[in-house]
Amino acid sequence: MTQVIAAPPRLLMVGPQHHGVVQYAIDVADAVVHAHPRAERMYASTPADAVLLLDGVDRAHVHVTDRLFGRSPEEAADAVERLADATELTVTLHDVPQTSDGRMLDRRIAAYARFIAAAHATAVNSRHEQALAEEFLGVSAATVPHAIPLGSRIGTAAVSADDASLTGTARPLTVLIAGFIYPGKGHSSAIQAASRAAKDLRATGHPIADVVVRAIGAPSAGHEDDVLDLEAEARAAEVSFEVTGYLDDAAFTAQISRPGIPLAAHGHVSASRSMLDWVEAGRRPLVVDSRYAAEMEQLRPETMIRYDPSTLHTELAAAWLDPSRTRLPAGRSLRPALPDTASAYLDWWGGR
Repeated sequence: MTQVIAAPPRLLMVGPQHHGVVQYAIDVADAVVHAHPRAERMYASTPADAVLLLDGVDRAHVHVTDRLFGRSPEEAADAVERLADATELTVTLHDVPQTSDGRMLDRRIAAYARFIAAAHATAVNSRHEQALAEEFLGVSAATVPHAIPLGSRIGTAAVSADDASLTGTARPLTVLIAGFIYPGKGHSSAIQAASRAAKDLRATGHPIADVVVRAIGAPSAGHEDDVLDLEAEARAAEVSFEVTGYLDDAAFTAQISRPGIPLAAHGHVSASRSMLDWVEAGRRPLVVDSRYAAEMEQLRPETMIRYDPSTLHTELAAAWLDPSRTRLPAGRSLRPALPDTASAYLDWWGGR
């Protein structure tokens, strides 16, 4: 007797393909299609187009963040509700509301509550986000989102550059921050900590050349003036602030692989693909301590260095003295990888 393998939900991707959430949705969809013979993908550039694509589709899954689905949280909630009216919809939530949302917090809470109410079932990308849903969205025990950690694109760390030859020479103290520039991402704290670290090292006889904070990415829409403010702050601190601008995948990987101290200083993440970008490139980033960082260190041991914000200058100095601290040993496990993520989604959908 031939076994009938139930098809998973149609894998719906909505929005510009360069958006981080859409990129991750594509990665997950590719892994699910590879793992399941009946998995199918569909792509729509806008939520309105997605509704049309869902005509006749029994089940669908989509990755959702409010900023991707509407010009306001309310518009995004309307869009997700229209998708849920068209099919049995499961969703993965990204950018779960938290205190750092400031004046937008209440509106985002209301929108995400509507996402959950509209969906047949909901997933998030970390246990930290599960806790945020309980703390801010008032979910019941029956509606707590299912947690499926972000999957890495590779299962083991890549071979990275050997920085041993850099020790003991007059060289720059360079801090690398990957991703969009926006308030709270950590560029300002990096500038101040790099300046202090350089002064401390020079005071003990170490030959520091230039002090640089390099933003690997572009400013978020509406935050172009933040670059001017950061440049002025850097000048006052005798630090060079560099901005690469938007980079394609190959150029981005090349930049995060260059000599320098990888830093993830944004403490209010709900789940962070940029942490995975670092480890996939064979880097061991400094990561500001948080509930999410602790979860990720437990998930992928010895792939990051957690620090208290008050000690960032000390960590930068230690990384300058010993650049090998910022590199992962080749072969270090980075699992769960995308095939593990695909398996977790298939198990979850199968139990719905």
